[in-house]
Amino acid sequence: MNNNRRRNFRSRPQKNNFRRRGGSLNSSNSNSLSNNGNMSFARNGSMNNIHSVEKTMQKYQQLAKDAQSNGDPVLAQNYLQHADHFLRRFNELNDKRENDFDKTVHEKGFTKEETSEKKTQLTSN
Repeated sequence: MNNNRRRNFRSRPQKNNFRRRGGSLNSSNSNSLSNNGNMSFARNGSMNNIHSVEKTMQKYQQLAKDAQSNGDPVLAQNYLQHADHFLRRFNELNDKRENDFDKTVHEKGFTKEETSEKKTQLTSN
């Protein structure tokens, strides 16, 4: 290979939509709160889904068991703290779900028998 020859690099065209958040085309507003990456972070709502939270909690519990069986108590404790966080989130969502259900039942005026029947249907799903 000839080391004396100068390499010419071709510039790539700029991809305007690569990893853009917020949809603002003007980058001069970088000091505003709406354009701050931490302030405008939008979740996809996955941690509001009770089944997703439960699955994540079980995943961390299993990881903690695996770490404990491999002889790493620090990593096991770390995973247990993560699982505990998702357990608290799971309980919050459960309470919210029950309160929303009770509120709906109260507004619609169901009888006590209908209420207990609907609650068992809700918990079985």
